[in-house]
Amino acid sequence: MTDAAGIADTSTLLAEAKPQLYEDLFVFVSLPEGETAQEQGLEPIAAFAEREGWSLVLEHGAAQERGLAYHGVFRLITLRVHSSLNAVGLTAALSGVLADAGVAANVIAAYHHDHVFVPAERADEALQLLQQMS
Repeated sequence: MTDAAGIADTSTLLAEAKPQLYEDLFVFVSLPEGETAQEQGLEPIAAFAEREGWSLVLEHGAAQERGLAYHGVFRLITLRVHSSLNAVGLTAALSGVLADAGVAANVIAAYHHDHVFVPAERADEALQLLQQMS
């Protein structure tokens, strides 16, 4: 099923996923409660407000320049298919394939696409695994 909000059928999503790996390196950081990215002069590519403070996804270099703590360096794989936010099973399929290979996956569903952050040293392998799903 396709509508203005994207494709909802999991089989179609997997067949048309077209995963794209980016060269940039990213990290996940947490700002203390009460601090914001704007106040710190940061430009995250993703942000989520948690009880403990803001969780941000930043370019690796920006985090290093500001001395922010992080654990692990990641690369981004974007599925270029326009997925519906109501699609059922896409995240499970992606993370299942990667989990079977022992690859960590941090998945963010945005309005148009799904984005998977994988450890930088396993990014090429992760891309191949996701391409095999298509």
